[in-house]
Amino acid sequence: MKLLKTLFSDMVHLLYPHLCTGCGSDLLHEKNLLCIKCISTLPHTGFAFHAGNPAEKIFWGRLPVSAAHSEFFFSKDSVTQQLIHEFKYKNNKAIGFYLGELIGKSLLNSNRFMTIDTLIPLPLFADRERQRGYNQAAILCEGISAITQIPVDTKSTIRQRFTKTQTRKDRTERWQNVDGSFMVKDRSALQGKHLLLVDDVVTTGATLEAFGNAIINAVDVNLSIATLALAPK
Repeated sequence: MKLLKTLFSDMVHLLYPHLCTGCGSDLLHEKNLLCIKCISTLPHTGFAFHAGNPAEKIFWGRLPVSAAHSEFFFSKDSVTQQLIHEFKYKNNKAIGFYLGELIGKSLLNSNRFMTIDTLIPLPLFADRERQRGYNQAAILCEGISAITQIPVDTKSTIRQRFTKTQTRKDRTERWQNVDGSFMVKDRSALQGKHLLLVDDVVTTGATLEAFGNAIINAVDVNLSIATLALAPK
């Protein structure tokens, strides 16, 4: 009987191989999304444990942030880039949730994010979200929430106009592209809370800056930030 189960399992794996999301290897447990090699090479930053880290410095003088964290360093042709591409453009919400859990573990083990009341994903424009089928920042928030038990609020803020991609824009162009894009719909839901704004990748911080300023100009809150990755400017 055990032999038959093993043969059946091998046949299923041959017909429907379970591959690592990072490198495509089939040397991983059937319940894992990444192989041991990819897990061991993920470039964690450790920013959650250090004040004045590079993610926080992005917002100095631009947005009052209590704490900021990016889970990974981003570089081209890396495992991080592959995972983000799978997550954002290939409908792989499972890897997004898993990466959110990794962020959540870092936040939970740090004493710098203990007072967070609510997770706020960076909103997508409604047409963009319908086209993609989901908001990747909201998926990250679901993973973070699964670890930290902090609730997610996707209703109180919106992106009220379409904005072009920030890729290949300089800092000024990025700011002009997103200025005035965000709005608080429900002030009472946010009033007096410590909010964690969540996005996938931060480069110049222009989008999160515009989002954060739209919130603090509308309601009295404390802000912190968490992103999946920090990309070079």
